[in-house]
Amino acid sequence: MKATKQLAVPFNQGFLTGAETGYMQQAMTGGPMTGDGPFTKRASRLLTQIIGAPHALLTTSCTHALDMTALLLDLGPGDEVIVPSFTFCSTANAYALRGAVPVFVDCRPDTLNLDERLVEAAVTERTRAIVVVHYAGVAAEMDAITAIARRHNLVVIEDNAHGLGGTYRGRNLGSIGALATQSFHETKNVHCGEGGALVLNDDRFHDRAEIIREKGTNRGQFFRGMVDKYRWMDLGSSYLPSDLLAAFLTAQLEHFAEIQRRRMHVWNSYHRRLATWAVEHGVIQPTVPEDRSHPAHLYYLLLPDLATRSAMLSHLLEQGVLGTFHYQPLHLAPAGEKFGRTAPAGCPVTEDVADRLLRLPLYAGMRDADIDLVIAAVESYHPVRRAPRPPLACPS
Repeated sequence: MKATKQLAVPFNQGFLTGAETGYMQQAMTGGPMTGDGPFTKRASRLLTQIIGAPHALLTTSCTHALDMTALLLDLGPGDEVIVPSFTFCSTANAYALRGAVPVFVDCRPDTLNLDERLVEAAVTERTRAIVVVHYAGVAAEMDAITAIARRHNLVVIEDNAHGLGGTYRGRNLGSIGALATQSFHETKNVHCGEGGALVLNDDRFHDRAEIIREKGTNRGQFFRGMVDKYRWMDLGSSYLPSDLLAAFLTAQLEHFAEIQRRRMHVWNSYHRRLATWAVEHGVIQPTVPEDRSHPAHLYYLLLPDLATRSAMLSHLLEQGVLGTFHYQPLHLAPAGEKFGRTAPAGCPVTEDVADRLLRLPLYAGMRDADIDLVIAAVESYHPVRRAPRPPLACPS
């Protein structure tokens, strides 16, 4: 049995800009540390500027932001929400928690996003919304999806956990759906350890979203002098992060361009330098259509099969590099089978790519020496040569 080297390159390492400690000290000494303080407002403004959205409300997680979308749509038993099977369970949990049924639709074999060609067949008279996840920060086919939504009077929700800084045909991801959610988990491009945001691109949701986020009260209106006392107005919960977390996030958002520059350097290095190895060994690199840009959230390889993926993960670890797999199909998960249903076409692509996808380390603090080590570890692995499965062309 081969000895494993000491881990030299972790899969992820939370990046610090250097301003976080000072801002958190200001939050601790300059005023209340509860939510909606000065740094909450500052971070929210920065986020709306990056996305180009009218409103953003910080939350304790992207999961909680998704929960808020279910409350805003008044979802309940008898309702259905179309979601990709190839995503994290929070995307479905938010709707199942309200008694609605997540309807799992397959992903495209090229971008790994919700396959817009299968969405309309999954729509029923009970469908209320379509949730898209921009996998790896590469946009889903939003024009086609929004057209379907208009035909059936549905709300489009962008689970934009991967996509901050990405674009689709000149539009920023997170600004296209009526609602969008962001993640500031430590694994994301900008983070505060744990955090998120609800982005509101449709003004009809804003006032109620503010109430839902404040335990169902109009506390925000009270502090703005709009009412003389605040009361319980609606269903809600405690979705507001402390100003300490917002202070940390402010430092990250202020350095967004620098973080993106660093991450793009890693992504581009992988993509360029591994191209020959990938072709030689039947490995598929990420697909990024020409009409969109991505924020270098993650870099993946599609190996020929599950056995090859497992063997390569072990090989990388032996070289001191921690790679990992990603989402497992929600439609096959115990909770997915219990609370959801699968669209008529099934999800064969999701089942296939879930077995073959391998993610490489990617974080803003990676040095060129780290990149070299990862690339050398990948290139030293020689899977059995198989012809790659050609990606489908993106529809015009």
